[in-house]
Amino acid sequence: MTTSYNCTSEEQRAEGLEHAQRAINEKKCIVMPTDTVYGIAADAFSPQAVTMLLVSKGRGRHMPPPVLIPRLNALDGLATEVSEDARKLADTFWPGGLTLIFHAQPSLDWDLGDTRGTVALRMPDDEVALELLNRTGPLAVSSANRTGQPAAQTAAEARTQLCESVEVYLEGGFRPLVGTDSVPSTIVDATASPLRVVRDGAISLERLREVVPGVLGLGEAEAAAEAEPVAAQEPAAAEPAEPESAGVEPEPAAAESAPEPVEAPGATEAPVSGETRAE
Repeated sequence: MTTSYNCTSEEQRAEGLEHAQRAINEKKCIVMPTDTVYGIAADAFSPQAVTMLLVSKGRGRHMPPPVLIPRLNALDGLATEVSEDARKLADTFWPGGLTLIFHAQPSLDWDLGDTRGTVALRMPDDEVALELLNRTGPLAVSSANRTGQPAAQTAAEARTQLCESVEVYLEGGFRPLVGTDSVPSTIVDATASPLRVVRDGAISLERLREVVPGVLGLGEAEAAAEAEPVAAQEPAAAEPAEPESAGVEPEPAAAESAPEPVEAPGATEAPVSGETRAE
């Protein structure tokens, strides 16, 4: 039975978080607020739960959801080959509207979809989201809407689209703010060198470059490759394909859409595993 909780009430917030935690443990989906838009969430380590999330949204395995995490030190447990520049961005913009795509730890027992060995990660800047994540651990999260429909900015909006496919709706008010448009997380491919933006969003390129001056903007990697002269009698090297682990669409975070995200509330939505990902 679907239940909604008003998380602006302290009593209902406690009840809602408890019910949401129980639903996640039972491999069911819930809807939660994030700092970008509302996200539909499921246990990231349960293939059954992730499949239910994708079915609820009306999307396939080719658009895997990003993963939201409760704290910065969860990064190294989920990702590998984390560069110094990527760590600088995470240190600066987490919690916040930035989804980072990494190579996933190969030892992890999860199935987020067709990720090609990557995962899109984000730490949301939202009290309700972080409280739930601290109870449950990492969650696969995509924007709380049917694919092709507007991202939900309240739990009530999400419920009109997702209906009974979700066990718990946590209502925390308008996201991001009343009277503003939904803004997905920015998604940066941290598997590439230099780092490059694959979806514009909440964190501007200018702010990213204040921390990592060499990060490439959307489309700049391709433009730079086209501008390079081709050595005589030597074929140009093909640029690696963009990772698809971030179901990147208007997030959550991740996004969470690019090649779908966190930001959510996507992305990985991508680059949230990523939704271009809610994030």
